[in-house]
Amino acid sequence: MVTEWNRKAAYMLGFSKEETMGKNLVQNFIQPENQDSVTAVLKKALSGQETANYELPLISKHGERYTVLLNATTRRDGKGQITGVVGVGQDITELNQVMAESKNVADDLTQLIETANAPIFGIDTEGNISEWNRKTAEITGWSKKEALGTNLVNNFIQVDYKKSVSEVMRKALEGEETSNYELPLFTKGGTERHILLNATTRRSNGKVIGVVGVGQDITELKEASQRVQRIADDLTRLIETANAPIFEVDIDGKVTEWNAKVTAVTGYTKSETLGKDFIKSYIQLDLRVSVSEMLHRALEGTVVADFELPLFTKNGERRELLLNATPRQGEQGSIVGALCVGQDITALNQQKTEAMRIAADLSCIIETANAPIFGVDIQGCVTEWNLMLAKLSKFSKEEALGKSLVHHFITESYQEGVGHVLLNALNGEETSSFELPLMKQGEQQAIVLLNATARRGPRGEVVGAICVGQDITEINAMKEEQQRTAEDLSRLIDNANAPIFGIDLNGMLNEWNKKAADLLGYTKEETMGQHLVNNFIQLENRESVNLVLQKALSGVETHNYELPLVSKFGKRYTVLLNATTRRSANGQISGVVGVGQDITDLNQALAESKYIAEDLQRFIETANAPIFGIDTEGYVTEWNAKASSLLGYSKSEAMGKHLVQSFITE
Repeated sequence: MVTEWNRKAAYMLGFSKEETMGKNLVQNFIQPENQDSVTAVLKKALSGQETANYELPLISKHGERYTVLLNATTRRDGKGQITGVVGVGQDITELNQVMAESKNVADDLTQLIETANAPIFGIDTEGNISEWNRKTAEITGWSKKEALGTNLVNNFIQVDYKKSVSEVMRKALEGEETSNYELPLFTKGGTERHILLNATTRRSNGKVIGVVGVGQDITELKEASQRVQRIADDLTRLIETANAPIFEVDIDGKVTEWNAKVTAVTGYTKSETLGKDFIKSYIQLDLRVSVSEMLHRALEGTVVADFELPLFTKNGERRELLLNATPRQGEQGSIVGALCVGQDITALNQQKTEAMRIAADLSCIIETANAPIFGVDIQGCVTEWNLMLAKLSKFSKEEALGKSLVHHFITESYQEGVGHVLLNALNGEETSSFELPLMKQGEQQAIVLLNATARRGPRGEVVGAICVGQDITEINAMKEEQQRTAEDLSRLIDNANAPIFGIDLNGMLNEWNKKAADLLGYTKEETMGQHLVNNFIQLENRESVNLVLQKALSGVETHNYELPLVSKFGKRYTVLLNATTRRSANGQISGVVGVGQDITDLNQALAESKYIAEDLQRFIETANAPIFGIDTEGYVTEWNAKASSLLGYSKSEAMGKHLVQSFITE
């Protein structure tokens, strides 16, 4: 049965002393689910076994839940007989809530970093990697396990860029942040990726501890044009929880009680403090007036609650106590002193400040990130809308906040899909790489590749969703343009009036246009995947043809090569060929394309002309009449045998001489 119930207990739980005295503590003031454990603690104390630092769950008269850190101490009479239990507690409800809220804020930050659709990495003051999120791992091919602890510049930056990247990181470590810096990263496979980076100084308690880089992969955008965070610190906190420090002063302000917890907090032992003037000995000069007024009120009979008392430890450290000062009465009922029961809120205040800093950091990172970020509450109404998203969507933050995301910013055809993604996120199910078109007044403003993640409150409950995206508008447009170009090229090749074929790195056919099919009689279906040299080149020509193709596969192109071919029906053709190296989007050789001209008839005509010329030459030489020829200057170019015989000048004597001057009389 309750035999003691002080004013603080009455104030906190709403039950007056009169309402509680004589009532069963467990049955009347403890929730059913906690009654067994509380009963066990009390039974131990009633058997002489005291319990310290037990977290006692209590519920107030008005249904509010409290957690009290309790010391259950055995109470004895003058003969040493156990007469009951006295419990001295410390209200740690707010402390627990702050710890939970801080943990959830840290979890939110960690979750945001890890699942962001933007590459995020961090380094410590030595330049070694301390953060490496999924997107960074995906882009570089280096897993988080492989990257952590290695030096960023030495291991992931090429020699040409190391100096400039080191300079950016050095500035950030000195507090000078850099925005929109193009960082070249090299993947595990040796390819280069370009990251548009914001390098932000990372601090803890005001001290620089590293740099966090929030980026946007602009590799595809960069390649297509010449040919796209956070975030934040992983902060962990530990709040020391302790039982209540208790001390007492007499009416002259001299210390008469000083328990073990005050000793632990301040470093001053009980023997050092008893009899000392509390204010003069342990309170700073500039704080003595306010502390003196507080004690004076208590010594006059007024209970003082929630007074923040700064105490300086023996080592000069400042500690803050949330203090209740209660008048203590002597045997005659007169006030003989003031009993002060406190709660060490130093860690709590630091935690509040740190939590505010974390919240400010998170807000700053979201607002200034180089990736579009928005948040919604559980009703789907916008709660976050950063600068990048405002720029892409053409809706300002003021226009967006409080509006239903789906109904105001998503076109009707996408509303169901987006609503489903948000519903999944609000149920704790993340969605990656969802394409979201942003519209304003019926016009598409941008396309965003989105990750949607649940956002949680201090007790772990889902309070909304946070979405981090990547602007892929230009990338999609360039992909479409590349696709159109590829289709145009394919049609051009297929319908060209010249035979065109292509091979891969293994010499297998992967192009065979209509003209090639018409010329040689093999359909595209018959040739695709077949080895060009082994299946369509005569044995005697394979070596020379293979040499031409291998040169092209090594980057050395060949022009005007006469390629002998035999049709399906045995007819021989000669194609004047240009063998051109074929390359992939990243510049790697992927095969050879051959563009030809059928010169079979031309060669035949040339051969016939040659035969005619040779016949004419023989005719001139053997004619039974003297035949000579001159050029436009009158010099001999022909002199047949009959002319030699008739005039006595041999062909060699006549050729090149001036006919008139040398062989005609005046």
